[in-house]
Amino acid sequence: MKSSFKDIVTSEEVVLVDFFGTWCGPCQALMPILKEVKDELGDAVKIVKVDIDKNHELAVKYQVRSVPTMILFKSGVPKWRQSGVLQKRDIINVIETHG
Repeated sequence: MKSSFKDIVTSEEVVLVDFFGTWCGPCQALMPILKEVKDELGDAVKIVKVDIDKNHELAVKYQVRSVPTMILFKSGVPKWRQSGVLQKRDIINVIETHG
């Protein structure tokens, strides 16, 4: 059974949502960085990718105006958001600070 977005972000886990577009160059650059973050942090964070073209309602709900936009959720509450590409260490610091 596929989990809904709400179920995923309201879990007790720290969830980093990456709103992206398949046509977006910076989004493509962020992909390997997020993989490195996940490899380093493991189960300390769940990383979810949301294609804004296929999930327009979510992009509107969370006021995503540019991509990539990352939003960090803890127990369903957005704790941090950033548009643009960040380096691995910066993303890890945000997750450790807000998680």
